[in-house]
Amino acid sequence: MQKKRAYSGALNALRFLGPGMLVTVGFIDPGNWATNVAAGSQFGYLLLWVITISTVMLILLQHNAAHLGIVTGSCLAESATQHLPAWLSRSVLGSAVIAAIATAFAEILGGAIALQMLFHLPLKIGAALTTVVSLALLVWNSYRRLEKLIIGFVSLIGLAFIAEMFLIDTDWVTAAKGWVTPALPHGSILIVMGVLGAVVMPHNLFLHSEVIQSRQWNIQGESAIQSHLKYEWLDTLFSMIVGWMINSAMILLAAATFFKANIVVTSLEQAQDMLRPILGNNGPLAATIFAFALLCAGLTASVTAGMAGSSIYAGMFNKHYDIHTRTSKIGVAITLGCAFLAILFVTNSYTALILSQVLLSIQLPFTIVLQVYLTSSPKVMGSHANTPRGKILLWTIAIIVIVLNLILLRNTFTA
Repeated sequence: MQKKRAYSGALNALRFLGPGMLVTVGFIDPGNWATNVAAGSQFGYLLLWVITISTVMLILLQHNAAHLGIVTGSCLAESATQHLPAWLSRSVLGSAVIAAIATAFAEILGGAIALQMLFHLPLKIGAALTTVVSLALLVWNSYRRLEKLIIGFVSLIGLAFIAEMFLIDTDWVTAAKGWVTPALPHGSILIVMGVLGAVVMPHNLFLHSEVIQSRQWNIQGESAIQSHLKYEWLDTLFSMIVGWMINSAMILLAAATFFKANIVVTSLEQAQDMLRPILGNNGPLAATIFAFALLCAGLTASVTAGMAGSSIYAGMFNKHYDIHTRTSKIGVAITLGCAFLAILFVTNSYTALILSQVLLSIQLPFTIVLQVYLTSSPKVMGSHANTPRGKILLWTIAIIVIVLNLILLRNTFTA
């Protein structure tokens, strides 16, 4: 009987896997590749701790965002419109749309770079193809189909990095220390901020609450809410750990190859090219796997960025995301269209990728403060409002992010 219950529980948990994976794609995207390769090539294993602390923050924040969607039946953007003065909600959500465009910029650019690596396509043509394919996937697929597709792509990215790990010589003792020992080597603050912005992403907080609320579990009663909160936590925890492993693998790869060879990487194309001579006979295979995984990341993350930007835009009008409605279509067009147009003016793709992640990090405090305010409000959440301990944890995360941003701004304007 116990085995039967355990088996039934495992099946129930599997039924709820999906929303967390949609979010995971957002923090294993091309922007992460750029910041993680920069971190590993410049500082070796020293900045692995940023992946660890960012993922812990992410687990708590994403669970909290999903909590809002399950309990209220509204996403974060809709809740902001419903419970804040119009001038304030429009300002915060407007900045979040800009952050989603910056995200889509990084995703489309990453896909274009991967196509250039694999098929020698010009960057602008690759960007156009990535944009068109992403639009097609958004228009022709439902949530459930997208979840299955993206779980497949995340699996491919994970398998690609597992294969890469077998091709390099990693210093696991130093890596283990790096994961748990905070360090800020000279000149690392911009990279630290970039990594933080690439892992804890504002558009993902909006996206998670949107995907969760689309299932309308709140109308099924209190017992259903409690049950779904439990399984959502498992989905979020599992998905974020997968993301932590893949992000860590990116830094490990860069540290074990480029840092070890005293090579500072200034482009993802350079990273792929340098893998060939560094790894000898394994170089061509490693370079191809690197490009293939980047393509998977760029395509899937472009889809979720478009969905997130459209969700935020629709939420400004107190509407759910639905690609078949005019509002959501406009939101997708704004997000992916503006991102593609920005790419046409890029002269240094690697620097652009990193700066796009820094932009996300600058917007992030506004989204976190908005989310914690709403989920702490009994008016919004009823009996499911954040507990005192939950408030302390979430506000601590907000303060950490704000302090890091102030350090970034100081360093930027005093450089």
